[in-house]
Amino acid sequence: MIDRRALLRSAAAAAALGLIPSFGEGVALAAPLAKVKELGTLRVAVYKDNRPWSWRKDGKLTGIDVELAEALAKALGVRADIAELVADESVDDDLRNGVWKGGLLGFQPADVMLHVPFDRTFAARNDQVAIIAPYYRETFQFACAKGELDCNAPPTQYRGKRLAAEIDSIPDFYLMGTFGGILAKDVVHFPGGAEAVKAVTDGRADGVLASRAQIDAVLHDTGATNVARRSMPLPAFSSPGWDIGMAVKENSRNLGDAIEGILSNMTTSGQMKAIFDKYGVTYAPALAAG
Repeated sequence: MIDRRALLRSAAAAAALGLIPSFGEGVALAAPLAKVKELGTLRVAVYKDNRPWSWRKDGKLTGIDVELAEALAKALGVRADIAELVADESVDDDLRNGVWKGGLLGFQPADVMLHVPFDRTFAARNDQVAIIAPYYRETFQFACAKGELDCNAPPTQYRGKRLAAEIDSIPDFYLMGTFGGILAKDVVHFPGGAEAVKAVTDGRADGVLASRAQIDAVLHDTGATNVARRSMPLPAFSSPGWDIGMAVKENSRNLGDAIEGILSNMTTSGQMKAIFDKYGVTYAPALAAG
């Protein structure tokens, strides 16, 4: 099971395998896109409280994924109906709630869900959806308050410093458990990675391990100049990064094809990079996108 906190709400894409056998080929390929066009609405699921991708600022839903959803709908000639999905225990559960079945609390399935991990084993296991359109390559990064830590020092030298991390995430597990757990007492937990980064800019923590997008966005929003970044890999850190993509219902592959074409055009035209630039996040194409 892929734990969504362990992936920091990240998401990614690769073509899922086969068609649902209960549908005839023509219906499976044609009906979903036609339905979106007929209804004039593209329902898009984004994660709730997932800054800088999708969160509320002054009560308004904003973020990179929100703007991507609006751009997709506009390119299809329909309006965007953006729904906030509360993360469940795993990304598998999120796909079930957000795309192909719906949630127990009345969440209606979306036509497309953003921020899904691009992993072939994961895609094959979730055969009710097609995972498509990888649009970003995410990585983790360590950042520190200038004058408080040497970012490139061995992490064992961080002992006694305040180290921020999102609770129950890969950064949390790394800081708590690596090097015999000598840093465990120094870890300060936050509900999200962005909040952990902001703790460093505010002087409430000396270092943070978070996603590069979270660090980029917080430094952009706050204008902070008191934060440095590690320029070399963390020892014994196992995550090389991951691709983020989207998911549609298995019988909505023609909608997925249309979305992939739109994203390709957005990338070529520079529109994709412009959306990331708006939020201060350096655009990194997904490796799976070629």
